[in-house]
Amino acid sequence: MSMTVQQALARAAGQLSAHPDLRAIALADSAALLLHLLALDRAALVAHPERTLDREQQASFQRLIERRLRFEPIQYIVGETDFYGLTLRVTPDVLIPRPETELLVEAVLNRMTRYDGLRVLDVGTGSGAIALALAHALPSASVTAVDISPQALAVARQNAALHRLEERIRWIESDLYGAVEDETFDVIVSNPPYVPARDAATLHPQIRDFEPAQALFAGESGLDIYARLIPAAEARLAPGGLLALEMGFGLQADLAALLTGWVDLEFLSDLQQIPRVALARRAPAQ
Repeated sequence: MSMTVQQALARAAGQLSAHPDLRAIALADSAALLLHLLALDRAALVAHPERTLDREQQASFQRLIERRLRFEPIQYIVGETDFYGLTLRVTPDVLIPRPETELLVEAVLNRMTRYDGLRVLDVGTGSGAIALALAHALPSASVTAVDISPQALAVARQNAALHRLEERIRWIESDLYGAVEDETFDVIVSNPPYVPARDAATLHPQIRDFEPAQALFAGESGLDIYARLIPAAEARLAPGGLLALEMGFGLQADLAALLTGWVDLEFLSDLQQIPRVALARRAPAQ
């Protein structure tokens, strides 16, 4: 028996709405999954609500809905997400880029005193979101992106090819600065793991059970990576170089302590007024 897309959407949204954690986004998620299944854009779906789904399509759609009901992130189900105007491929090997991380990209772009020939290092690149956004916005920049995970780097390389930026970025497997310890950069940017391990039980299942733990957790306090990344950054930055870090909730005082001796220290808050980005510069040469 055939079913119209309107009927299919109503049924799927009803299933998702039955769960309190999915109720607010039930219709949006249902529509996104149906668009993905049918390879349609939203305009086509709206223009032709009488379009029908055959039995095979209905069964496929139901399987997608059941995955969402198990809290699998919709970005992993459809295999992509948007970040800073770029569509990126995402898999369970990489953290899903968040809108909040766009604030980090904006902060870097807004605090550049020059744009030509910048040497940029993205530490813990994951899907490549930050490196790709900066390479796209800074055509003359030299961008290097490192990650400890070869699987994550494989996804990042695919995203670079998708946006024809593969020749603009070096992708290097490295634990923090290990593989670039002899190089100097004008900007170091990072969205490192910062969730305290003790907070794991409080995370939503779609984060805790699906996103890579290596990209989420940083010891009991959430500071393990910062405690390695920040002190070593000074030797990797040119005098006056910018360090830009995404930060977790409640870590401002700890990061301020780790950044003692740096100059132009600044913290930026997101739309919820939560401090989200830490900025500091290496002291200029005397």
